[in-house]
Amino acid sequence: MPSQWEQIVVDAADPARLARWWAEALGYVIVNESPDEVEIRRSQTELPGLLFLQVAEPKAGKNRLHIDLRPDDQEAEVERLLDKGARPTDIGQRDVNWVVLADPEGNEFCVLESKRE
Repeated sequence: MPSQWEQIVVDAADPARLARWWAEALGYVIVNESPDEVEIRRSQTELPGLLFLQVAEPKAGKNRLHIDLRPDDQEAEVERLLDKGARPTDIGQRDVNWVVLADPEGNEFCVLESKRE
């Protein structure tokens, strides 16, 4: 039997702050919280989750794994995320149909072209 995908672990300087940012961005809920880790999921029982784990070392370089978001309206979603504290970032993407942003701790993610485009 193959393994079940439980979660993606995200290193964080402030796991509570970053987990809350992503929970709000994705419409997820906090399912587990301790001083050094916070897990969010779409619902209490739905996998996979995102686990934000406290680490001492700062982020270094471009992420090797990132989240892609596919909104109904790319422009509106980028604006919403920027208003929440995301920032545009350049990872060498050049002329593409997605927008690369970074969360409050600098983790890159992409907002893909809208479904209807």
